[in-house]
Amino acid sequence: MGSCNPVTGGAGRCTICGAPPVIRMREPDRHLCAAHLIEDVEGRALRTISERELVKPHDRIAVAFSGGKDSTALLVILSRLLPSWDGVSLVAITVDEGIAGYRDDTIRAAEGVTKKLGIEHVCVSFADLIGENLDTLLAGRETQACSVCGILRRKALSVAAHQAGATKIATGHNLDDEAQSVLMNTLRGDLPRLVRTSDADSLDCFIPRIKPLADIAEKEIAAYLFVQDLFPFLPECPYTRYALRREVRSMLSSLEQKHPGTMRNLIRSKRAIEKQVDRREISESLRRCRQCGDPCSGELCQVCMLRKSLGK
Repeated sequence: MGSCNPVTGGAGRCTICGAPPVIRMREPDRHLCAAHLIEDVEGRALRTISERELVKPHDRIAVAFSGGKDSTALLVILSRLLPSWDGVSLVAITVDEGIAGYRDDTIRAAEGVTKKLGIEHVCVSFADLIGENLDTLLAGRETQACSVCGILRRKALSVAAHQAGATKIATGHNLDDEAQSVLMNTLRGDLPRLVRTSDADSLDCFIPRIKPLADIAEKEIAAYLFVQDLFPFLPECPYTRYALRREVRSMLSSLEQKHPGTMRNLIRSKRAIEKQVDRREISESLRRCRQCGDPCSGELCQVCMLRKSLGK
């Protein structure tokens, strides 16, 4: 568990079987060969699902599938666990934001993986949702890219999941993502978001979101895919240069390298804070958007507020 480093030059041996290792795990300190790395990652994902009761019999799980490494690992792992679950089914949902030179490649990758795994695949676009692609919406306001994209992606995924009859939405958020979110919400002084969970206080208004990879580090996921020749070599979203998360990611990566366990400690701190905070005191009561009828905390939902600000 925890942070890890690729092993090169035949250093050490797999702690379990003595075979040549492909990775060094730092928490606890050990080496793993390809076979035991795959077993370890899939076993920890299953443990997260079981301990947190993320999947129940007859669930229909909509997997948010961008075609990138995290969502690819998530879909592969869930497809392998599927036979052991009673009546559970999967559908992969890809959101096409309409980003030139980027999204077409990831959609092709997503189509290839779902076809190989035999998983139903649905694609929904921003153009379908709001009548414009992201590039057009962001003309002259590129610094707002992540906020605009995040709002519309959540809406598009929710709409597609409802249409697919999903009871859960699974996302590929990993340990690094979770630690970054903790730090970002702390830097913003956003206590409600800091202690919020994906299915808390939904009052059955939203499809619950689950994160089976939340305890697995990004490097572990990359190595898991690489040893199976499943790693997708894809371009980076051109709008990431405007994101606060990019700066936080770089900072945390450096701290984790120097002080192993930093990211896991951040998440432990969040969970300790959750226990001390009465979420009812900081949560906002849900109502219906006066424009579209979707559940929200104010008079307008985020999508309708965005439409208004964009003149749509």
